[in-house]
Amino acid sequence: MAPRPAWKGYLKLSLVTCAVELTNVVTHTERVSFRILNRKTGNTVKRIYVDAETGKPLDDGDEIKGYELDDGDFVRIEEDEIEAVQIESSHTMSLDGFVDKASIQQIYLDTPYYVAPADKVSEEAFAVIRDAMAGKKMAGLARIVLYQRERPVVIEPLGKGMVVTTLRYDNTVRQPDSVFGEIKAVKTDQEMTDLAELIIDKKKAKFDPSKFDDKYEDALLELIRAKKAGHKAPKAKAAPKPSNVVNLFDALKKSLSSDSGSPKSSSAKARPAAKRAKPKAAAPKRKSA
Repeated sequence: MAPRPAWKGYLKLSLVTCAVELTNVVTHTERVSFRILNRKTGNTVKRIYVDAETGKPLDDGDEIKGYELDDGDFVRIEEDEIEAVQIESSHTMSLDGFVDKASIQQIYLDTPYYVAPADKVSEEAFAVIRDAMAGKKMAGLARIVLYQRERPVVIEPLGKGMVVTTLRYDNTVRQPDSVFGEIKAVKTDQEMTDLAELIIDKKKAKFDPSKFDDKYEDALLELIRAKKAGHKAPKAKAAPKPSNVVNLFDALKKSLSSDSGSPKSSSAKARPAAKRAKPKAAAPKRKSA
């Protein structure tokens, strides 16, 4: 069964327009999900709206959205009034500019969606826009109203289709300096950096998402199977906690010798770590921060 589109509308490049539909890249189907039960009866429970003042539950159709004003009063807004709000980006992604995708900082990337032509008539125009962006190695910038919010997006080719990624607004993103600003500048020892680079070379691998395992979900399934069989919950195995590194250089050397394999990078072989100079008598023992 084909996934239901998250949005249907038009992709526009100048005077060229084609019908497209967006489909979620990520499936939200979870292998393990829980329902809330009444502990006493074992029956499932349901959520209901309750009047905050009277405590009485609302009947179906009695809910209405409200926007709170500064004085505490509310402006009441009907659902159909919200649905009637339409701007160009409600139905059209207009490609207003093009950038190198790599120039977009990762912190601004949000949710990806597949983009495909919505009908046979749109396939040619869709392919022209896609191939033109692929030829120039550029990504397009546009806006789209999705889930009652206008969102900036970046569009890029992907195989026979394209991918739209919603972007976060600048005023919603904490800038790195607000978190990293207090990290003190440290002059690293080149010899230790060389050792760390050798460890990285030995651990080089190709990205393969199929090898990612959800170990937490596996543990939940183990718990469910045990309870289903009438057994007690499995005893949790405490994961060993790493200790603080006292001598960073020794820790790097031990890490290099304990990891199996050999460096795959010829540049790493061409630049072996130099012999460690004997510290001066007055020099303090090297410790991590």
